Amino acid sequence: MLCILCFASCSNLKHLPEGEKLYTGAEVQVEGEQLPRKEKKRLEDELSDLTRPLPNSKFLGMRLKLFFYNLAGNPKKEKSPAAFIKKKMGEPPVLYSSVDIEKNRNILVNSLQNQGYFKAESQVDSSVAEKKASLTYTLAPGSRYMISKVGFPADSSALAKAIRADTAETLLKLGEPYDLTTIKAERERIDKYLKEHGFYYFNPDYLIVKADSTQGGSDVELYVRVKENAPRKAREVYRINNIYIYPDYSLQEDTTRLQGDTVFYHGFHIFDPKEKFKTHVFRRTMFFQTGDIYNLEDHNLSLNRLVHLGTFKFVKNQFTEVQPESRHRLDVSYYLTPMPKKSLNAKLSGTSKSNNFVGSEVSVGWLHRNAFRGAEQLQLNLTGGFETQTSGQQSRTGGGSYFLGAEVDLQYPRFITPFYVSSTGAYVPRTRFTGAYELRNRANYYSINSYRFSFGYIWKESSRKEHTLNPVSITFVQPFNTTPLFDSLKRADPTLRNSFDRQFILGANYSFTYTDQLETERRHNFYFQGMLDLSGNIAGLFTGKNSPTDQATIFRTPFSQYIKAEADARSYYKINDGLTWANRLILGAGQPYGNSSSLPFVKQFFIGGSNSLRAFRARSLGPGSYDAETSAENSGEETPGSFFPDQAGDLKLEANTELRFDLVSALKGAIFADAGNIWLMREDPLKPGAAFSSNFYQEIAVGTGLGLRVDLSFFVVRLDVAFPLRKPWLPEGERWVIDQVDFSDKNWRKENLVFNIAIGYPF
Repeated sequence: MLCILCFASCSNLKHLPEGEKLYTGAEVQVEGEQLPRKEKKRLEDELSDLTRPLPNSKFLGMRLKLFFYNLAGNPKKEKSPAAFIKKKMGEPPVLYSSVDIEKNRNILVNSLQNQGYFKAESQVDSSVAEKKASLTYTLAPGSRYMISKVGFPADSSALAKAIRADTAETLLKLGEPYDLTTIKAERERIDKYLKEHGFYYFNPDYLIVKADSTQGGSDVELYVRVKENAPRKAREVYRINNIYIYPDYSLQEDTTRLQGDTVFYHGFHIFDPKEKFKTHVFRRTMFFQTGDIYNLEDHNLSLNRLVHLGTFKFVKNQFTEVQPESRHRLDVSYYLTPMPKKSLNAKLSGTSKSNNFVGSEVSVGWLHRNAFRGAEQLQLNLTGGFETQTSGQQSRTGGGSYFLGAEVDLQYPRFITPFYVSSTGAYVPRTRFTGAYELRNRANYYSINSYRFSFGYIWKESSRKEHTLNPVSITFVQPFNTTPLFDSLKRADPTLRNSFDRQFILGANYSFTYTDQLETERRHNFYFQGMLDLSGNIAGLFTGKNSPTDQATIFRTPFSQYIKAEADARSYYKINDGLTWANRLILGAGQPYGNSSSLPFVKQFFIGGSNSLRAFRARSLGPGSYDAETSAENSGEETPGSFFPDQAGDLKLEANTELRFDLVSALKGAIFADAGNIWLMREDPLKPGAAFSSNFYQEIAVGTGLGLRVDLSFFVVRLDVAFPLRKPWLPEGERWVIDQVDFSDKNWRKENLVFNIAIGYPF
């Protein structure tokens, strides 16, 4: 490493132009006995980011980009490998002669003055060694000026009264330091408040904050004033006059096409000669009414709801002052350009899973964005696919599967309830009806018909919070064409039998999602999703007490009874540009009762695979310390687990951590570690060690690995390679296998290295 460092450094300096020096950066030092140590550190960190130019970037102490720039030389062809290295991987040297020292000094002093250090002074020293040079800016801020008085307009105008009405919320606090950023924010705050109260033409530039620092000491008085040249219109309150809506507007056509008869509905003039939309659509999206005082919040809410209808491609509004101007009224027009009413899409995909399954899936979808002229969205989906295992147990027995499915999804842009539910947020709530059918066949085992119907609501409380409530969720599962092999497995394993019996799943479910990931300027982002799923509760009230051996039925078919909850929390911390620490924690539990001794198979928990514990093949881990393959080998008998590859549980615990970093352009890397397992609620004599106990932490599986990602923002291809560090099925005391890691051993690589190819990030 030292040799590489010395070689790269010497090589970089050797290529500098004659008489030039490599600029290695600037240091900012803040002096002043009156300043607290914490304040000095804050100023030094903040001011260090302001000096320009930035020096050449480093990686592990080496200026690798500069090294590649020099290594490429002067390529003769623009499309040669050398030109690629120079442009894409290289970076030209930052020369000391390019630094404008006086400009940097003025920027630093000005920044201090903007924070209330009105008497700041600075000095600059240079350090030159061989062909490298750096700078040190020494700053003496002096005393910081504090706000001793804040004044607002005192005249009797409507504008002055409105400004004074909200002074309790001012950002300019007595005793706080003078700060230009806070003053600008105060102007924005006042402007927003005024626009909420009818001052449509007001602008924050019409405000000026005068500072008086002549009172002696380190006190400053601030006076908020309206500029004398502010136009008359900015001082007046405006009301809404007429509201015009054009729901079939085209950007390509002349606006004179919009002249003609309109339908007057609930105060709106709607121009829709082809009657593409029912008029009630706009009553639920418009927050303005004729005669209302203009309000910025209502302005934005109306636009947001129109956009989130999902029917219009472009949404534009325009305010026009009504003549004569003395009326202080505004006509508002909404120009809505619809998306194509119908669309058809098809998708063909190939899959390769970590459990050696490969397959393909094709889906065709048809969408109608205005099914019944009320912005309803009707979607039909047809899917089909197959999977087969290239190596492993099922490949030896000719295993594989195929599935066919159809789904109808209808969404109304409102709450459909027997009672009135207010909806005044920025997002349109939706009532959703879903019906689906799926046929799934697994060779050598079974075929299943699955019918599903749900009715519920989706609504966003804010940009961060979303709720989904399905008060009605019905699933009917009907296995058929089961093979003698699978029948024998069910007879031997009651848990498997109960999971795959013909049954109804009748209940309700609710999920809540919180995320601030769209706020990309935040250094720390958080995501949380919680889910509660209930089945058979209401049906159980009518059928009375029942048990797995004496099951109640509906239409001669048993129904499942269980309570299931799951939580998924994720944290994303940006250490710096190009380096992010991502973490995830999943907790899940399901409790069968009454009619059920186990959760239905489709509701059970699984672990392992490309989006879970990547060092273990999909659905192959657990439950607990149980290992189907080892159990079969030890007993010399074929057990249900040794045949049936999917291991499921009633409890799940999973934790993932991943350090993500940029490599070159769209290529990114990751170092990760995963841990977790699943367990059964009850003991199963056929699966020793599968039940949850107080020693569950001793049955945690751990894996680690590296990843490469091609991240094109809209599309991410991921390749991860992982290997286990802890195998919970091994005897106690032997479960950590770190000392057995040997990449040079072919057998170890074959048994332990797991490659995952996937689309998108794992979390």
